Amino acid sequence: MTPKETALLLAKALDSKKGKSIKVLETGHLTTLADYFVLCSATSTTQIKALSDACEKAMKEQAGELPHHIEGHRGGTWLLLDFSAVVVHIFDEEAREFYDLERLWSDAREVDLSGILTED
Repeated sequence: MTPKETALLLAKALDSKKGKSIKVLETGHLTTLADYFVLCSATSTTQIKALSDACEKAMKEQAGELPHHIEGHRGGTWLLLDFSAVVVHIFDEEAREFYDLERLWSDAREVDLSGILTED
């Protein structure tokens, strides 16, 4: 599975659990941290856990891979799942505004998710 396919799989997994404002940023040309960042907002700490679980399940079932590293904590306001070439960031709304990764990585190319995510 290519990094882009992985990022799209993870975006779909987040969408399946009603993740909000899902974005995929192509960052490989800007940093060695990851080829793609997947960003998502959640409405509660319970949803953050559900979104994280959905990502882990999708990757285990479809790619046979578990996250190499998890930052943050499942009961908190943000969580990072590191799948090597793809890093998933799940925030509550306040933490997403505070960290503002879209601004920080404004040189990244946003991947078109039309046809990938369900319409609200």
